[in-house]
Amino acid sequence: MDQRLTDTWLKLRRSLGFVGLFFVISLILAFSGIRVASTIAQFLVIVFGIWLCVRWLRFLTRQAIWRLRNRLLVTYLFIAVVPLSLIVILAGLGAYATASEIAIHLMTSELDRRVDMLAATAERLAILKPEERKYAVEHMLDMMFKNRFQGMQVVVREGSAIVKYPDDASIVPPPHGWKNVSGILQRKGRFYGWAHRVTDTGDITVSAPFSRRYLSDLVPDLGVAEMFDQASVATLSSEKSEPAAELKPGANRLDVPVEWPSRVPLFLWDQPGNGSEPSKDGRAIFQVRTRPSMIFDVLFSRQSDDLRGLLPTILLSVSVLFLLVELVALVIGVSMTRTITNAIHRLYEGTQRVMQGDFTHRIEVKGQDQLADLGYSFNRMTENVEQLLAISKEKERLQSELEIAREVQSQLYPRSAPDLKRLKVRALCKPARMVSGDYYDYDMLSDSLLAIAVGDVAGKGISAALLMATLQSSVRTRLSFCRDAATLSGDAPCLSTAVLVSSLNGQLYKTTSPEKYSTFFLGVFDTCTSRFTYTNAGHLPPILFRKGKVTNLEIDGTVVGAFPFSDYGESYVDLEPGDLLLCYTDGITEPENAYGEMFDQDRLIETVQRNLGKTEEQILDAVVEAVLAWTGAGELQDDMTLVVARCQPA
Repeated sequence: MDQRLTDTWLKLRRSLGFVGLFFVISLILAFSGIRVASTIAQFLVIVFGIWLCVRWLRFLTRQAIWRLRNRLLVTYLFIAVVPLSLIVILAGLGAYATASEIAIHLMTSELDRRVDMLAATAERLAILKPEERKYAVEHMLDMMFKNRFQGMQVVVREGSAIVKYPDDASIVPPPHGWKNVSGILQRKGRFYGWAHRVTDTGDITVSAPFSRRYLSDLVPDLGVAEMFDQASVATLSSEKSEPAAELKPGANRLDVPVEWPSRVPLFLWDQPGNGSEPSKDGRAIFQVRTRPSMIFDVLFSRQSDDLRGLLPTILLSVSVLFLLVELVALVIGVSMTRTITNAIHRLYEGTQRVMQGDFTHRIEVKGQDQLADLGYSFNRMTENVEQLLAISKEKERLQSELEIAREVQSQLYPRSAPDLKRLKVRALCKPARMVSGDYYDYDMLSDSLLAIAVGDVAGKGISAALLMATLQSSVRTRLSFCRDAATLSGDAPCLSTAVLVSSLNGQLYKTTSPEKYSTFFLGVFDTCTSRFTYTNAGHLPPILFRKGKVTNLEIDGTVVGAFPFSDYGESYVDLEPGDLLLCYTDGITEPENAYGEMFDQDRLIETVQRNLGKTEEQILDAVVEAVLAWTGAGELQDDMTLVVARCQPA
């Protein structure tokens, strides 16, 4: 235990590091009394304090869940307690939203019905004759709406004559421009239900004020309703004498107040607009404060008491059942946790013994589950440790041999680039493994002839490297034979790339297995004529960059070593000063990024064009960096080989 505390203290010191030191220094400066230094130090204390709190929290969290038992408890917290809490919160929010929507729906439905009654009244008055309309205003409306609309007023405009109901009504005819409309009206900071109808000789306007008490009584015992304008924050009633409506006490602690606003269209008295639609600037907020029990009483007021009490009983029974299931699940979870933690503890002790070199230790296995199988696997693992150590030593030996093979193969590549006035050649090869299946070479046939070869052997590893060595030896032998024959005859070397490639194909076919083959490109550059003669045997076409244009060289046949009857042609291109010829293998264009997209030839061309003004070595490095950046991987997906040849002025 003491060692554990010591290790924890050392980890805490390492976790604090320089940040903790800076925090202490800033804290000292903050109380130094120097104004400028104190101000800056106080800011640094806050910054470093927050940073230290975060690091301390992370450190304590890691220490707290280091033991599997604590980690399982935290896991149960997240997979059981947190989801259950979220479900309860979601259910509460759902009930809150449903209750508020029901209350708004009941209130707005009744409000719309009252407005429709005003519209029907205005419509009925509009179809009456003028002499009948006066009687209806004075007598019939008083009988129909005295109790339904407190404070209802009617104004009838017949030409220049104006008739009001009642006689002392404060309502005035609306501004001209209104058409047949009905809805909620705002005038002088107050809200009204109103209806307006246009007649042949004038118009009729019916309105009734909306007070808090009136709106709350739309649906009796449902709650308190309020309306206000969201733009001008005008309340629906400015009368200070009107008592503020209050909710009745809740039935229980869960019977909480519920309220949610709803927007309703609003007509503005002084803004007729198009005369028939609510104003774009006017929108009232209608809000109902209620309780779930009040909504329940309104909805089920016509049900019997037995039916109304049935649903709460069912909900209570289900809640108790859920609680019992949760307790049973807790007991089962604790039991399973002990089983898991005991098994893991035995495994931990076993690993400690193995770390000390005791491979004879066997852990006790109980049960027939996956943890028991894990214990059996651990015991079998300790039995095979010696064999694994032997395999590791053998692997180290093979790795050493591969390193030797890599060094040998590196000697096969040209040690230095040819020194020509008319052509500057540089090459680069990066193997994906210890050894490479890619091949490149250049050899001087004479003072004026330079042979350049590039190949890509199918596969990777040792087998590809051996075939690459065979290919290199065969090409070097044929080039040397051509050079020696020209020396003996005293004539200039005469090399047919098509003949050499055909001969190479026949030899590889005879000396290798059928599945072994290679793409191959061989070209000869004549410094006297600047002509580049080549044969491309299934290799990726080299790219010629000339004065901003890009051209792919031709392909003259299939791969070498696959078919004995392959026929190869011969092509040529005359290089001009400034031309750049790029030969490459598929390890440049075929690497893929995380989305499976290949680097492809277009990105290779774009990369080279951006670096044409640089040296040949810089061009090679830029291409390799672009490919590695594209893949984003730590290792190469395939062997990468590049050969760059730039034609120089005479």
